[in-house]
Amino acid sequence: MRVYLTGGGTGGHVYPGLAVAEALRAECEERGIALELLWVGAEGGMEADLVAREEIAFRGLQAGALRGTGPGGMLRGSQRLWNGARQARALLRQSRPDAIMATGGYVSVPLMLAARREGVPSLLYLPDMEPGWAVRMLARWADRVAVSFQGVASYFAPEKVMVSGYPVRRALLEGASFAARQRLGLDDDLTLLVFGGSRGARSINRAVGANLAELCRAAQVVHVSGSGDHDEMSRLADSLDAERRARYHLYPYLHEEMTDALLAANLVVARAGAGTLGEFPAVGLPSVLVPYPHAGAHQAVNAAYLADRGAAVVIDDGDLAERLAPVVLDLLRDGGRRAAMAAAAGRLAVPDAARTIAQTLIQLGNAGQEASWSR
Repeated sequence: MRVYLTGGGTGGHVYPGLAVAEALRAECEERGIALELLWVGAEGGMEADLVAREEIAFRGLQAGALRGTGPGGMLRGSQRLWNGARQARALLRQSRPDAIMATGGYVSVPLMLAARREGVPSLLYLPDMEPGWAVRMLARWADRVAVSFQGVASYFAPEKVMVSGYPVRRALLEGASFAARQRLGLDDDLTLLVFGGSRGARSINRAVGANLAELCRAAQVVHVSGSGDHDEMSRLADSLDAERRARYHLYPYLHEEMTDALLAANLVVARAGAGTLGEFPAVGLPSVLVPYPHAGAHQAVNAAYLADRGAAVVIDDGDLAERLAPVVLDLLRDGGRRAAMAAAAGRLAVPDAARTIAQTLIQLGNAGQEASWSR
């Protein structure tokens, strides 16, 4: 069976697809099905490196944004999307897949459009609490639409939609906190994780930097700063006394080790990208969420979902300098409240989500094979 996956631009569009790819491999091996995977992303996109680490073949297409870019940017984006659609159609005619899965982002548009025209069955997965413009358009072309939560299903045609849960890697579901801390060189002590997504978050980094000594006194800190702020945070770290410096673990980025960081943490400070809706519940991790203010309403809605269910506290980006330290320090000192938040997060986990989507893709693939044979 040949399955193409597409999505990119941010880790939130890539990691769910990688979790499904992992489940697809396991499901096909169990059924004795030979599986061929290809990830179709943007030329020069950040997803190429993430996909290569999972030993999945990669193919780049042209893609571009249409909204929020101004008239000139819209024109260039339209041309790139048109070129990408031609490339995608040629790819499908050269090597036709049995099914396609899209996880969103503008890079998904060319392949999904080509799949519609070529009659290739497709599944669209929405990780967020609300669909953006691209997802609404892609849903018209998809055969099935998988969503993480029942409340999102109403955005799509009832005959297409399925509530799958958020797909996460098996390592998150099966890992142990103590072993994760050992692999990261951490003590078996209270651990605060700080990260701003695959590209970092400057406002979070600056708020942490302004309170670094106090935070490192309260907990050992694992800080994924992003490459842009790494040097500045390193200089701040070097100004700490030896005891606190030993409790501060700074990384520009984490790949496979991010699973260990999530397993090791007692509390996390993060943006509210779609991954927070799946990965934090998977490990029962309480969170302080700072929605990115320039991401439309998506991150605010994601954060509210966890906060309304007792799993998170939300801080507006503009209030970080004033509120970050008091909120985080209060939570680090209050083990009972953290435990209640962790339990609330854990109740939101759907461990079988990746397998559910993988099984649906196999069903679509079988239907696609039958349709090809009947031609």
